[in-house]
Amino acid sequence: MKIKSAILRSSLILSFFVLPLSLFAQNDIGDLFKSGPEDATKLVSAYVNPLFKGLGVGLNSGWTNTAKTKGPLRFDLRITATAAFVPTSDRSYDVNQLGLKDIRPVNKFESTGPTAFGKDQEGAEMEFYSNGISSGSFRLPKGSGLNFVPSPQVQLTVGILNNVDVAFRYVPKIKLGDDAGSLNLFGVGAKVELIPLFMGKKPTINPIDLAVAFGYTKVKYNIPLDINNQSTSNQHVDIELNGFSAEAIVSKKILFFTPFASIGYNSSTSSLKALGSYEFDVPVTPTTPTGKKTYVDPVSIKQTDVGGMKAALGFQLQFAFFKLYGSYTVSKYSYANAGIGFGFGK
Repeated sequence: MKIKSAILRSSLILSFFVLPLSLFAQNDIGDLFKSGPEDATKLVSAYVNPLFKGLGVGLNSGWTNTAKTKGPLRFDLRITATAAFVPTSDRSYDVNQLGLKDIRPVNKFESTGPTAFGKDQEGAEMEFYSNGISSGSFRLPKGSGLNFVPSPQVQLTVGILNNVDVAFRYVPKIKLGDDAGSLNLFGVGAKVELIPLFMGKKPTINPIDLAVAFGYTKVKYNIPLDINNQSTSNQHVDIELNGFSAEAIVSKKILFFTPFASIGYNSSTSSLKALGSYEFDVPVTPTTPTGKKTYVDPVSIKQTDVGGMKAALGFQLQFAFFKLYGSYTVSKYSYANAGIGFGFGK
């Protein structure tokens, strides 16, 4: 399996196969494992940047669609999906801005490549260049052709006290397939309704409902790889994503329709480690006359992907125990969220 295909296939599995896996099958970033760990880390980081940002905001979405809390022991189960829209600036990258050591564009006027969510076409032709000598070339890999990052949310919300409810997201460690690796997910959130808290008792009539809420989610992937190496190389990628969201929500129920607005803060971090033994194409030198060199655990990336304010508008439609949700959030990566829910009790 190619590294790019592996990462994106697992993200799509997590997205309930919203998109066909074959969409990414033709794309490969194994060619980014060039020149050595330092250059490879910079190239891989630039390429997967929008994937991690999009999944990061997806982790923080869909926690609530109303300021109203569930009553004690009342519950609902919701299934929603998020599409995080990748801005134009993150659909491509310029290798001249990465500080590469032994790789440069063949044509100095063509130095860009698509990111994972950029155009479905190869990027600039690159060459190995060391000590004034050029030895071999390759092209930057294609993007997926998509301009949004999908992610799902499956969540159980339960009222525990008057005006307080908690929410849980959980997927035990599961094997996604022989070549798709494993995944586990955990998330917890809470919402507190403020007007009854401030007034000491529940008022007879509320002009609005007001609440504060937070949510935290962690996702771990382990993805096996095979980048033109023997099976004994034990190649795999470990990925961890963490997301945190805090917001204030105002809503008003009008019969079966509840519009809401919210403002808050969200952040996400990610780490990626390419583990195992990898044979790199490197510049031909007296110490590497074959143009090949093996490295162990060559790539390690840890970064903050999202950190800043967000604002949302949305609605909830309720028909007995069945609900429909929809919202749009303005953030570093703006996103739309929609889904369905089932539950009983106010």
